[in-house]
Amino acid sequence: MNKDVLLVGRTSTVLDEVRKGLTAAQDVTLFGATTLDDVRKVLDEHPIDTVIMGAGVDLEMRLRIVRHVFEASNLTTVHMKDYDSGPEGFLPFVEEVLNVAAS
Repeated sequence: MNKDVLLVGRTSTVLDEVRKGLTAAQDVTLFGATTLDDVRKVLDEHPIDTVIMGAGVDLEMRLRIVRHVFEASNLTTVHMKDYDSGPEGFLPFVEEVLNVAAS
């Protein structure tokens, strides 16, 4: 079964790098967002199963995005990456979330 996944990052470059590096993206449709408005648009247009958010997004914005996701859907899960693993930790984090979701 195909899953719709929204990746939220500070820049589109980070999101593009993750998309290119993913090996666990079978049966997954990926969407990207870098702002709350982007998140709103994707959620309005697609039934997102999972949101995976990087730590580079400002904390206040992360909280606003999480609030919006939970207000928009009772079924969407949100996964937030830690700050200390840095930008290079985003791809492994996304891989792990997708691997767990596929099991």
